[in-house]
Amino acid sequence: MSRFAGLRLLDSKTERSFDVYRRKMEALFTMFTSQPIGFVSSPYTDPSEIPKGLGAQHQADGVLNILPQFEPGLTDIEGFSHLIVLWEFDRSQGFELVGAPPSDNRPHGVFASRSPRRPNPIGLTIVELLRRQGAELHVHGVDMLDGTPILDIKPYLSNIPAERLRRGWLAEAEERKQ
Repeated sequence: MSRFAGLRLLDSKTERSFDVYRRKMEALFTMFTSQPIGFVSSPYTDPSEIPKGLGAQHQADGVLNILPQFEPGLTDIEGFSHLIVLWEFDRSQGFELVGAPPSDNRPHGVFASRSPRRPNPIGLTIVELLRRQGAELHVHGVDMLDGTPILDIKPYLSNIPAERLRRGWLAEAEERKQ
């Protein structure tokens, strides 16, 4: 048995702080590497074609083409009317923590916006599932470029009543535009 067994170098509060620091440092080096589960077929080939700003309507139909090895993961997806699609802004470069979005001339933080210029270039879109054909999900409401990598799909389930949702600075910008 070591002669140092039972020796405490740090008090318990410092040990807890060190443990939290150690876990954060481990997370920096063990973050997952994303891999696409599929790619979007979309009518949009250039970012300027995608409706943006106040009142933008995403009316385009598209297809989420899921790679064959992930098709079993689509089992029972047909029962959901809407899907959350997580995808990569694969053509965006760099990031900007504060910027003026197309819907307002005032600067806002990137985390209070849908800017593609993000520290982690991840996009999120809610689409309506029209039908499934094997590994193809035909959807309505795409706002992604053709060929965009899909990272994940989840069924859309919201239990937040519409009257409790807040629209932040967007509501103010909409009022100024009227």
